[in-house]
Amino acid sequence: MPTAPDDQLAAGGRALTSGDWLAAKEAFAAALAAAGESPEALVGLAEAHWWRGELAASTGYRERAYALLARQGDVAAAAFVAWQLSLDYRDGLHNPAAGQGWAARARRLVDEHDLAPLRGWVTLLDAHYAVDAVECERLAGRALELARERGDADLELCALSQCGAALVDQGRVVDGVRMLDEAMAGSLGGEGNRLDPVVFTSCNTLAACTSCGDFTRAVQWLRATDRFAQRYGSPYLRADCRIHYAAMLVAIGDWPQAEAELSTAVTLAGAELPALHGDALAGLAGLRLAQGQWEEAARLVAGLQERPSAAAAIGEIHLRQGRPESARTVLQRGLTAIGPDRLRAVALRELLGQALLACEEVAAARQHAAAMVELGAGRECAVAAAYGERLSGRADAAAGQFDDAGAHLERSLAGFVALGMPYEAARTRLLLGESLRSRRPQAAIDEGRAALAALDGLGARSEADVAAALLRELGVPAPRAIDPPGQALTRREQEVLDLLGQGMSNPEIAERLYLSRKTVEHHVARVLSKLGLRSRAEAAAEAVRRRLTASRRGGN
Repeated sequence: MPTAPDDQLAAGGRALTSGDWLAAKEAFAAALAAAGESPEALVGLAEAHWWRGELAASTGYRERAYALLARQGDVAAAAFVAWQLSLDYRDGLHNPAAGQGWAARARRLVDEHDLAPLRGWVTLLDAHYAVDAVECERLAGRALELARERGDADLELCALSQCGAALVDQGRVVDGVRMLDEAMAGSLGGEGNRLDPVVFTSCNTLAACTSCGDFTRAVQWLRATDRFAQRYGSPYLRADCRIHYAAMLVAIGDWPQAEAELSTAVTLAGAELPALHGDALAGLAGLRLAQGQWEEAARLVAGLQERPSAAAAIGEIHLRQGRPESARTVLQRGLTAIGPDRLRAVALRELLGQALLACEEVAAARQHAAAMVELGAGRECAVAAAYGERLSGRADAAAGQFDDAGAHLERSLAGFVALGMPYEAARTRLLLGESLRSRRPQAAIDEGRAALAALDGLGARSEADVAAALLRELGVPAPRAIDPPGQALTRREQEVLDLLGQGMSNPEIAERLYLSRKTVEHHVARVLSKLGLRSRAEAAAEAVRRRLTASRRGGN
């Protein structure tokens, strides 16, 4: 006859199956209180807490379950709990050392006890952690074979997804996306016995689609996973999907919605999911940089120096502040952590190339550019080629080879336009305009105007300022969609204008106001933009005019 703890365990199991995580937590907690430590109650509590996003509590229960299962001699169950703990620590709690430790423990148990049903799961874990995309594909392929041999649908879907992600990372986009689609369809269609493969396959798919520029597919799968998340309430899907969705929104130019998604992801991840919280903050910092809000971006990534996801934002901040050596160090570490030959690293790799150019290492920058172009050539991977061509253009321009630079930048521009990435297209137009200004000024004006209109429309303040400055240098007006002439200056901008009126140079203003030269350049550009002026001389004259006007008013 069933006892009360047995009834509570059964109720907890039913609640887990239906996705009622609170009821499951209460039932398993009651069973634990009534009968003491039991593997079933501990594992059930861990699952319920995991799905509620309470990762610290979940790992605590899983560790207790592992110890109890190991003492009872249930090595298969203990090995699978160790497998779960590895992912929790590495991907959820941002503790790679603990993640590797639990992976090693799971692997040892499988090897020592010849746990054939779990060998594929351990192989999948090795694939998931592999930095090299080719090795990841090999290991995921082996896990897929083992899954099909044993008829393990959950493992098959996860391995299929991992294999597809590895192919996309290599630039083999068509084959990779086909496998990702199949894995998503199977997991969302309920082919497996567990729910968590939906999280695994969704994260892989959205990340891969965003990295290869397949934004339509990303949106379609996002809608499908939203239905799952609404039913089962997975904070992992809600936060992780929003981070990838926001990256896609930034790329296609919907920045207000991107900001909303990232802000929600920051809140959803919170302190319980530090890895996702850091990724969301890094994504928001990247958006702030694009908007020209450098100080806010620096605040967001403070304390994230060891996160690969924050390397791009931190490196760009160093670059904009005139510290290319620091940028190179941060970007190289991030690239090593992600894997230099992976598609998801192309934007980071271009930034590293910019840092190398700023360090006058043109040959090294060219090597990175050539590698990205090669990754994109003939491999259905236009996004890699677009970034690579742009870096090639930067390198040629740095070497004074402006004709070659123009050819590379034209190819980059065509790629970004075809991908529907207006921000990157506008940035490329700006580079193209700068490369043309001394040889073909009218063409430079055309590119500058197009870049200014796009950057203004997006809200990319700093780069819009650069485009406006280029047009002023070429002797044409630079009307602005943001900060139209006549908008009030901030207190700091008024100080800069006053010092311009005294004939001070940027270095002198920087010294007077205790600012970096880059920051002063930014303020000067903003002053010119807001006042509709074309040069520092005009700004100085405006400062004198304002001072005289104020003096007359004071005299009256």
